[in-house]
Amino acid sequence: MARKIFKYRGYTIEELQEMSLDEVIKLLPARQRRSLKRGFLPRQEKVLNKMEKVKNIKNDSGRPIVIKTHCRDMIVLPNMVGMTFGIYNGQEFVEVTIKPEMIGCYFGEFSITRGRVQHGDPGMGATRSSMFVPLK
Repeated sequence: MARKIFKYRGYTIEELQEMSLDEVIKLLPARQRRSLKRGFLPRQEKVLNKMEKVKNIKNDSGRPIVIKTHCRDMIVLPNMVGMTFGIYNGQEFVEVTIKPEMIGCYFGEFSITRGRVQHGDPGMGATRSSMFVPLK
């Protein structure tokens, strides 16, 4: 069975990568389109410059180089597909490999800032009210 080819708004990933930035911007959702029409911020420019430097370079182990960034408001563009970014979540850099389905999303969506809270059972010393909970 043939694998389904990814398309973004009717264009394959190869077609998107060949397009100019202005043509790609027209395909994005309104919020991202408006943000990119205003131009890149200096921190976003820095990410793009780092990306161009390490585009085809691999490190010693053969893995692609991870580009670390604090820029969570960067929008995923077609030329980022296949690259690995370390996106800061306030505590650590979460490694994210960009896939075609991520085009048009923000970096911050892939590096969650809050962990899941799992509370323990109430017991001795958990809270003042638990003093009156009978022990099992």
